[in-house]
Order: sequence, then C-alpha cells, then structure tokens
Amino acid sequence: MKGLLICDCDEVLLHMVRHFGVWLREAHDITFAIENGDFANSMTRANGAPPPTRDEMWALLDGFFPNEMSRQTLVPHAREALSALSDVADVVILTNLGDHNRQPRIAQLLGHDMDYRVETNQGGKGDPVARLMAEFGNPVTVFVDDLAVHHTSVATHAPAVHRLHMISEPDLARHMPPAPDAHVRIDDWQVAQTWIANRFAAGLPA
Repeated sequence: MKGLLICDCDEVLLHMVRHFGVWLREAHDITFAIENGDFANSMTRANGAPPPTRDEMWALLDGFFPNEMSRQTLVPHAREALSALSDVADVVILTNLGDHNRQPRIAQLLGHDMDYRVETNQGGKGDPVARLMAEFGNPVTVFVDDLAVHHTSVATHAPAVHRLHMISEPDLARHMPPAPDAHVRIDDWQVAQTWIANRFAAGLPA
C-alpha cells in the first residue's frame, strides 16, 4: 500500500506572507510585520489610523484570495520533492481556504506543475486528516503544515500520523518555535523529503 502525504500549501509549497505584505502596502497603505506570526496584530496603517480589526483582517485576506494569488511564488525544491514522493505516496493538499477558493488553488498549483488533489478546510485539520486516512485505507501518513495549532489538532484526532512542522518563509521561521505537537521541525524541502521518505520506507505509524 502506498503511503499518504497530506500537505499544506501557504508557507509550505507557496510563499504567501511576503507577497501578502507587498499587496497590503501597495493596495491599502498597510505595513505588515510578518515576523509577528499573528496576522491580526501584524498590521499598521501608514496614516496612523487604528490598525485593522480582526474582521477587517479576514476581509483583507478575502481580497488576496483568489484575486492576488498569482503573486505567490514556489518554495524552493517543493515541486521536486512532492514529485519524487508521489512515487511512494498519494498526495493531498489540505489548505485552509474558503471552499470558493478550491478551484483557484487547483489552477494555481497546476501552474506550478503540481497536479494533486486539493481539499479546502476551515478550522482545525485533525478531523479532515482522519477522514482522508480512512478513505485511503489508513496507510502510513505524513502531515506537513506551518501552523502549530494544526499539528495539535492532528495529534488529537489522528495520533498515528507523522507530523512535520515546516515554515518556508525565513523571515517568519526564525521567530517561530517548533510546534510542540509535531515530531520534527524542518524548513527545507530537500531535508524534509528524506525524512518523509524514511517514514514511508519504515512502514510504521507514528
């Protein structure tokens, strides 16, 4: 049986925060300090007005997706790593976007020669990971994501999954500690590819 690789997209396969920050400055005159990690507390208005509220932050994200997704750039070695790993595992991209962004995300990844199943999600990823495992016959599964909260969710709902914490944006990664509920933190796809391949080769749950 092939393994199952469930992989996030933004800051794992595609750079997002750096391009989101440029767009905020250009379109909204907002400075975005990506090193803070928390979107809602990372925005300041150049004119000195109060920063965006959390609701306004979500509205800004809705303005970026899908209209500005073309700004996003491929994380080095991500495409090659997934291509190699697809020989030994089914690959599913599990991305926390509104369902209306599923087709734009599929098209975006196809534009980078990444033709994989895409599932959109809102909230914790533990339940959808568990459902995907059941659908594929409960194979050896590896989960890759940049947010610690999702590793906690997967650890709770699908504890047999190998969990790899990856933050591909260097300006963000250096400020963010390893996720406590991940098994490993690797921010480079060449290194991550080897770690993931070894999990599939061993054939054992976490």
